[in-house]
Amino acid sequence: MTVTLADVAARAQVSPATVSRVLNGNYPVAAATRERVLRAVADLDYVLNGPASSLAAATSDLVGILVNDIADPFFGIMAGAVQSEIGGPGGRAGGERLAVVCNTGGSPERELTYLTLLQRQRAAAVVITGGAIEDAGHAQALTAKLQRLSEAGTRVVLCGRPPAPGTEAIALTFDNRGGGHRLTGHLLSLGHRRIGYIAGPEERTTTRHRLEGHREALADAGLPTGEELTVHGPYDRGSGYEATLELLRREPGLTAVVAANDTVALGACAALRESGRRIPDDVSVCGFDDLPFSVDAVPALTTVRLPLSDAGARAGRIAMGREKEPPGGVATVRGELVVRGSTGRA
Repeated sequence: MTVTLADVAARAQVSPATVSRVLNGNYPVAAATRERVLRAVADLDYVLNGPASSLAAATSDLVGILVNDIADPFFGIMAGAVQSEIGGPGGRAGGERLAVVCNTGGSPERELTYLTLLQRQRAAAVVITGGAIEDAGHAQALTAKLQRLSEAGTRVVLCGRPPAPGTEAIALTFDNRGGGHRLTGHLLSLGHRRIGYIAGPEERTTTRHRLEGHREALADAGLPTGEELTVHGPYDRGSGYEATLELLRREPGLTAVVAANDTVALGACAALRESGRRIPDDVSVCGFDDLPFSVDAVPALTTVRLPLSDAGARAGRIAMGREKEPPGGVATVRGELVVRGSTGRA
């Protein structure tokens, strides 16, 4: 049964005219109403009638790049690398493509909304960066949306995200678990046993995998998993600062801190200095990702280097069909332990 504009209006509890205004973008509509209409469009898989319908299986010169936070260097580096690879042979207008960076703010609703908009624009490709949200309902909706995009001719590539079973999306997934294991193993080799861990948001796959690697390293050394010395929070400096103060309250004899990423590690370093601890003489600190500022921190951060630019560029080439897909549609990108001045013997 064909879905009509009236069906979308009824689902969103608005008038057909409001649906038309949202889809055509020719009249201001309240943000909450716009969200409701786009969600109804996604739920019903509505496709415009007329010329747009006849082009439903075609693709445009548009490439969508989804990021959680464009201000975070982790995502900015990957988005820039993807964009650098989306032109070239095969595209119209001299091979150029229009890259649109969609900042979800970590919201699962915004992620689905942007994918719906990109589907409506018949995007040539969509690259989704960063970890996935571990929510069964969202995962089901995302799987359906990615499959619709693929069926419409859009190539979907996941960069730094686990594979999406049930879809045709290509996945370049980071070995976050292995990186977490190597970081904690490094600290253990230096004699550290009282190690605090500052984890990211609990609902993110990146958070879980890095934390699992940390706990596996502790278990391999015959130590408890350290749940009492684990604090969750956002991937930002403020979280690292507050979490470190909490860890010191729980364990004043703390000798090392593993941070969810390099930005969190900077906050941890600030809290340690303000608490009178020297780095690494009193407390060692590790980050993750090897963001550009890591080497300029004082002391320079020990971290796991992820090849963010290379991975983003590869995702862009695959999205444009200029590089072969990895066997089975999945490739694991390994991180490298980089030892610098922020870690020392316990």
